[in-house]
Amino acid sequence: MSHNSFGHLFRVTTFGESHGPAIGCVVDGCPPGLKLTADDIQAFLDKRRPGQNRFTTQRQEPDAVKILSGVFEDERTGGQVTTGTPIALVIENVDQRSKDYGAIRDSFRPGHADFTYQAKYGVRDYRGGGRSSARETACRVAAGAVARKVIAGVSIRGALVQMGPHKIDRKNWDDTEIDRNPFFCPDAKAAKDWEAYLDGVRKAGSSCGAIIEVTATGVPAGWGAPIYGKLDSELASAMMSINAVKGVEIGAGFASAAYSGEQNADEIRMRHGKPEFQSNHAGGILGGISTGQDVVVRFAVKPTSSILTPRQTVTKSGEDTDILTKGRHDPCVGIRAVPVGEAMMAIVLADQFLRHRGQVG
Repeated sequence: MSHNSFGHLFRVTTFGESHGPAIGCVVDGCPPGLKLTADDIQAFLDKRRPGQNRFTTQRQEPDAVKILSGVFEDERTGGQVTTGTPIALVIENVDQRSKDYGAIRDSFRPGHADFTYQAKYGVRDYRGGGRSSARETACRVAAGAVARKVIAGVSIRGALVQMGPHKIDRKNWDDTEIDRNPFFCPDAKAAKDWEAYLDGVRKAGSSCGAIIEVTATGVPAGWGAPIYGKLDSELASAMMSINAVKGVEIGAGFASAAYSGEQNADEIRMRHGKPEFQSNHAGGILGGISTGQDVVVRFAVKPTSSILTPRQTVTKSGEDTDILTKGRHDPCVGIRAVPVGEAMMAIVLADQFLRHRGQVG
């Protein structure tokens, strides 16, 4: 299987399967001299970790990360710093239940990658989907923690802004609420309503989709490139690479199609001796290059494919059958996609920063 790496100067390669002994990643291109410990990474992994409440899969994985290479004890400060060599990170799998998937080993789950993996490779790991499992995203979160060290000064914050058909009220947006509820929701009232909604979805053995918004504050003007290295195109690629993501938009996104040219233009005025934008429909990116405003990305996550409701499918031998998926699954995988989206934002920005520095100093 090829294409397990993402990035250019800051490059991440992930490895491992959902039900294998471990998952992990190698981060290449991290500059030397940055303070980095396992605790720095663990804080972000804990945000994504499963089994923390009734609204996510009850698979009990501690997601304890180990740093295998790329750091060294700095004699001057007595702290651990990056050396500039590849940083290898590993996370052991400790709570696999492969037997839960025995009944579907020869059947394809509708909406999942089972059929396409079999069609492409002629073999697939049916235990949780192998590489297609969202378990792989823990590696991205770990790598994203390293990326944040590279772009210190840039603040990245993700939030769930829609669950199923239920949207937040943006007038109620409060950043402090994001860490106070199990949904990473900035609207306290919406979060309360979502509890009852998702309880109903979960008890019905079904699932629902979600929309996540990720914002990066403190990105200076100039990151990105006008043609094939566009900041927005690479962000879109990064978000689309996350499991179950089916749509991405930057700034106003699809809503901009209904705007007039006058409405959509982010007008500029001089304030305190420097240009200041009057709006941010562009999501902080113009011509593929950052404007200095907040970089804003939203992505849509489809409903989890593994559900208890019987669905029509076929077997590997070409027979019609019905399938339902037992085991432990997220009724809304979009919840745990929030820290993953943050991580991919950090990885893209770290890569763009290093490329920008390499070209213009």
